[in-house]
Amino acid sequence: MPFMTKHVVHISEAEAASNFADVLARVRAEIEVVIGDEVRPVAVIRPAEPHVRLLSESLRLAKEHASTATLDEDFARDLEAAINSHREPRQTRLHGTDPRLPAW
Repeated sequence: MPFMTKHVVHISEAEAASNFADVLARVRAEIEVVIGDEVRPVAVIRPAEPHVRLLSESLRLAKEHASTATLDEDFARDLEAAINSHREPRQTRLHGTDPRLPAW
């Protein structure tokens, strides 16, 4: 499933060219930036999709590569404890809430 941003801003080519660092700051804050005018966008810059490898994929790759690695008997318990200790929702910076970002 593609990574989707919740916030989108539209800026002119001149705005993008005058301070590209601000454009990248917005993208890092998970804001999609559309460059151009409303009639004809020239470019869309969005955050890269995060790469996440599932445990099942890691185990499949290990098997395909004939890995001899073994997991100790407490691994499942430790993994479950780690997951349960980080169940809070991910905090993201929203438009206008980070003073380091330009106020477009």
